[in-house]
Amino acid sequence: MRVDLFDFELPDSAIALRPAAPRDSAKMLIVDPQSGLSDRSVSDLTEVLRPGDALVLNDTRVIPAQLDGQRLRKTQDGEAVSHFSATLHMRTGADRWKAFVKPAKRIVAGDRFRFGFGNACQAGFVEGAVESKGEAGEVELRFDLSGAALDEAIYAIGHVPLPPYIASKRPDDEQDRTDYQTVYARQDGAVAAPTAGLHFTGELFDRLEKAGIEKHFLTLHVGAGTFLPVKADDTDDHVMHAEVGEIPSSVADALNAVKARGNRIVSVGTTSMRLLESAADEDGQLHAWHGPTDIFITPGYRFRFVDMLMTNFHLPRSTLFMLVCAFSGYDRMQAAYRHAIETGYRFYSYGDASLLIRAERES
Repeated sequence: MRVDLFDFELPDSAIALRPAAPRDSAKMLIVDPQSGLSDRSVSDLTEVLRPGDALVLNDTRVIPAQLDGQRLRKTQDGEAVSHFSATLHMRTGADRWKAFVKPAKRIVAGDRFRFGFGNACQAGFVEGAVESKGEAGEVELRFDLSGAALDEAIYAIGHVPLPPYIASKRPDDEQDRTDYQTVYARQDGAVAAPTAGLHFTGELFDRLEKAGIEKHFLTLHVGAGTFLPVKADDTDDHVMHAEVGEIPSSVADALNAVKARGNRIVSVGTTSMRLLESAADEDGQLHAWHGPTDIFITPGYRFRFVDMLMTNFHLPRSTLFMLVCAFSGYDRMQAAYRHAIETGYRFYSYGDASLLIRAERES
């Protein structure tokens, strides 16, 4: 499909720079193929969902994966030093990360780097070397530290990698370390938050449990590739970056039981959705999963497992807007986004929510 079909005009004022407080006070637009659009609040989930339905949440934990420092290169005159920054997006070993770097064109394999100079982590910084260089500014970094020591250094010197549409308007601060993290995060490894989950609070979970609504956890470590724009003119030419995830067999069994008794699977976020659909077979049975997925969902995709999707409002021309159009129908989602813009919904990572009910497959 043509990528420009997924474009729309969004006023700059609609981009949320801070989350709603409390988290579950955010607005929530229900998109139902039968009844149309309904303006609600996230706190209304206990009224919208049915006893026996199951929420599926991504428990990945965001790490401060934005690193700034210096590139060090030997020259005939000694050592050349220049600014160097990296956004970590996938761990490949105890001492190695794949990352997007700037300035990408000037980096070559073998370059040394130093991050966090002047910060309080061991000697004040962490060093390493560029192991290899791929396309579009992606490299593999090999650090001199490894394992838990490297994790501690990253937490000490790194910054929260806020999405570009927020970072271009303000710097990250200490509040973002709390705001840009779900209350149930527990598996370190993401460099972007599963933002639909940011709306949940402990109090809301208590009310959902009393209402008989289950919650189950999977893990998909969201990578920096989620921020990359779609540069191709046609969706067939876009390549998704892989992200690593896990669904334990106990969770797969529990969710299959939910489906078998006629209740609904509610995916909290597109990350949960992509992993569930990767792990489901053609007959709609969910299986345990451990490993990468690069599934790219566009209109015409036949959904195998998920019945409802709770998600934020996404960027024009993004793979995530393509996914919601596939789930609820292209025309319906275009109308839903027009309604959201006209009625003051807040967009993107810190914005409001939508709750989509799956439509019958549309061409």
